[in-house]
Amino acid sequence: MTVITTIEDLRVLAQRRVPRMFYDYADSGSWTESTYRANESDFRKIKLRQRVAVNMEGRSTRSTMIGQDVAMPVAIAPTGFTGMQHADGEILAARAAEQFGVPFSLSTMSICSIEDVAAHTTAPFWFQLYVMRDKDFVDRLIDRAQAARCSALVLTLDLQVLGQRHKDLKNGLSAPPKPTLANLINLATKPGWCMGMLGTRRRTFGNIVGHAKGVGDLSSLSSWTAEQFDPALSWADVERIKKRWGGKLVLKGIMDAEDARLAAASGADALIVSNHGGRQLDGAPSTIEALPGIVEATRSHPIEVWLDSGVRSGQDVLKALALGAKGTMIGRAFLYGLGAMGQAGVTKALEIIHKELDVTMAFCGHTDIRNVDRSILLPGTIPG
Repeated sequence: MTVITTIEDLRVLAQRRVPRMFYDYADSGSWTESTYRANESDFRKIKLRQRVAVNMEGRSTRSTMIGQDVAMPVAIAPTGFTGMQHADGEILAARAAEQFGVPFSLSTMSICSIEDVAAHTTAPFWFQLYVMRDKDFVDRLIDRAQAARCSALVLTLDLQVLGQRHKDLKNGLSAPPKPTLANLINLATKPGWCMGMLGTRRRTFGNIVGHAKGVGDLSSLSSWTAEQFDPALSWADVERIKKRWGGKLVLKGIMDAEDARLAAASGADALIVSNHGGRQLDGAPSTIEALPGIVEATRSHPIEVWLDSGVRSGQDVLKALALGAKGTMIGRAFLYGLGAMGQAGVTKALEIIHKELDVTMAFCGHTDIRNVDRSILLPGTIPG
C-alpha cells in the first residue's frame, strides 16, 4: 500500500503486521459485537448540510480540552496492551501526540510504564486509572502520576467486571504471548513485529509488575488482574480519588443521563460518553446516540462532555461536536496507525482525521471549530 488516505487503510496494514491476538484485541467488541458495530454505523446515519458561497479562508480547528490548548478537539484515548501493537507503543504514540499538539492518555494496563512515558516526552500527558480492590496500590499509582507531571487523571467507571470478549478468550490474550504452537506459527508471519519486540525490554504491564504487591511474574499478574478490578466501585470512590489526586479529573464510561448528572455533581472537570469501544455491555446504544441526552442533562453544569467509541474520521469528530461534545477521543484509529507504521502511523492517523475535519467543516460553512453546532446537520438524521 503506497498511498494511505483513510483510517481504514491503516487498519488493513495493521492487520498484516500485528500478531492476531493483539490485532483482535484492538479490533473487536464483546459478545455479538452489536454495540461495537453500532458505534461506527450510527455516525454514518447522520447527514451534513453543505453550504456554498461562504468564505472558507483562515480556517482553524484549534480548541481547548479542560483548559489545555489542542490543535483539534481530539485526544488519544487510554488503551491497554498498546505496547503490544508495536514495540514501545505508548512512548511512540505519546511522542506523536505531543508533536501534533493533542493530548495523550496512558492506560493503567499499558506496557510502557508511567515513568517510561515521562522519560521520553516533554509535554504533560494524562493518566487513566482503574478502581481496584488494593487501595494502597491505587494511591501509589496516583502518586506516580503526580510525580510524572501528568496533567489530568482519567478515571474509568465501566470496568467493574470484564465484558464477554470472545476473541480474547479464544486467542489466549497475554503479554507477552504464550509460546503455544498456534502463537508461534502466527508470530512467524510477523517478522517486523518480532524484531521490534526483541529490541525492547518492555513486554509486560509496566505499571503493575514490580509495583503491585505479590506480582513478580506473569502467572501471578494474570491472577492479580482477574481479582483486582473492584465490583464495589461507587461514587464514594470517585470522591476519595478526586481528593487524593487534587488536579483535573475526567470520568470515562458515562452512557446514561442520570449518571451524567451524578458525574457533574461530583465536581469532575469532564466526562466521556463511552461504551468502552463496544467491549463491555453489548446491546448498549452507540455513543453518538447517547450523546444528545447526556449533553442536555449536564447543560446547567460547567462539566465538559467528550465522546469516544466509534470515531474513525474527522467527519465523526465534527458530528460529535455539532451534537454538543466539547472534545473527542480516538482509540482504534491511533492503534491501527501504531500497528501499521509505529510513531509515523500515529502521526498519519492524526493527519488524516485533521484533514477530514478541516475540509468537512469548510463544506459546512464554518471556519472556526468552536462555532460548529447542530445547524450543520440535517434535522431528520439527528439522533435522540
